[in-house]
Amino acid sequence: MKKHLVAPSVLAANFANLEADFAMVNNSEADWYHVDIMDGRFVPNISFGMDIVKTMKGLAEKPLDVHLMILEPEKYIERFRDAGAEVITVHYEACPHLHRTLQQIKATGAKAGVALNPHTDVSLLEGIIEDIDLVCLMSVNPGFGGQKFIYHTIPKIKKLKEIITIHNAPTLIEIDGGVGLQNAEKILQAGADVLVAGSSVFKAKNPTEAIAQLKGIGGQIFHV
Repeated sequence: MKKHLVAPSVLAANFANLEADFAMVNNSEADWYHVDIMDGRFVPNISFGMDIVKTMKGLAEKPLDVHLMILEPEKYIERFRDAGAEVITVHYEACPHLHRTLQQIKATGAKAGVALNPHTDVSLLEGIIEDIDLVCLMSVNPGFGGQKFIYHTIPKIKKLKEIITIHNAPTLIEIDGGVGLQNAEKILQAGADVLVAGSSVFKAKNPTEAIAQLKGIGGQIFHV
């Protein structure tokens, strides 16, 4: 048995001193690094490419959870896996052939995730839930850090948890956007397994303690 996971989002890290921020996370209670890949097309921002992910992999002592906020992700899956991604998440809204894309991810040896924008209904995943290792529910509109949590995400978590339970699927529920100590307990009580935290970790006075507090909140317990 293991408690919920905490995945600091490196989009909120200090890029002028990335090595120090990675060392902090390596020495903290965090479980994963969450890495947002943006292409300026699917979302109105541009972030990292494969070379930066490869550099991060060299600094990281914990798995890279790579979130592809990009169009045509199937063109880049193998390259992000080669760069060091251990979880690769694609957007439902960007994948007209979602099952095929999930199989492509799994063929690389990575865990396969699906992300949903705030307006996308979780019931759309019911027919494919057993093929998904992780569902990332966006609790802000994707593309920028530092946004406020959309509270409609809470009933979405509960509905998704019901679907996972009915199908006896091993799927984890990850929440990405506006997550902090002010709402983490409600998120976990609704059924979430993974907390992505950006500003609430890297902008905190004591980031290591912020991670420990997020990790220490009571909530969902699951088998890894």
